[in-house]
Amino acid sequence: MARAYPEVWRAYAALGKACSEAGPIDGRTARLVKLALAIGALSEGAVHSHTRRALEEGVPAEELKQVALMAIPTLGFPQGVKVLTWIEDITDAA
Repeated sequence: MARAYPEVWRAYAALGKACSEAGPIDGRTARLVKLALAIGALSEGAVHSHTRRALEEGVPAEELKQVALMAIPTLGFPQGVKVLTWIEDITDAA
């Protein structure tokens, strides 16, 4: 997408940045929230992306895995295990 439509990608990235900076939530918390939203949307690509970025920003793998575990009461056990494996695709490869 970024290569094919660079102007659209820049606008999308700018929107994400503006939304993240629109309130008092710190960067680390925002990253965990974005991971949780990706989990809730059951978007494997977004879970992988936010997991990678969180690790790059110094968030411990255990915290990322806890977000998946916290999804179990809301999304159900099978979905929680599924998203945990998506996180582990990245954390356990590192």
